Amino acid sequence: MSLKARVTDDMKDAMRAKDTARLGTIRLLLAAIKQKEVDERIELDDATISSIVEKLIKQRKDSISQFQAAGRDDLVAVEQAELVVLQAYLPEQLSGAEVETAVIAAITESGAASAKDMGKVMGLLKPRLAGRADMGQVSTLIKARLAG
Repeated sequence: MSLKARVTDDMKDAMRAKDTARLGTIRLLLAAIKQKEVDERIELDDATISSIVEKLIKQRKDSISQFQAAGRDDLVAVEQAELVVLQAYLPEQLSGAEVETAVIAAITESGAASAKDMGKVMGLLKPRLAGRADMGQVSTLIKARLAG
């Protein structure tokens, strides 16, 4: 089953269960998917949908930190609930050790020797780790490896 079909089925299940919070989040995701399809006039594949989910998750995390700074615990709870729903659509996340191993392998494979070669390493890792690891964390690991 494609990711888009799974999201659509989950929306129907949320409607039947009258789970309004979950339904709202799923509708938000479907709207983002539909918007991308209309803008680019294509049918999205699972990888592209995963990138949309990642973007929405990043937005939720940013909102949570902003709301916490403002002392808005009510809004933090709403964003965290949406975050949980969205994370269910990502593939299984890699462990820190697995990400570290992938970074070392990519550095070796690309022949990177300094921070100037970071783009080469990221170019190799992005398709391999997309949706399965936080690319910001991956970038930090690469910088640390190439610096020392």
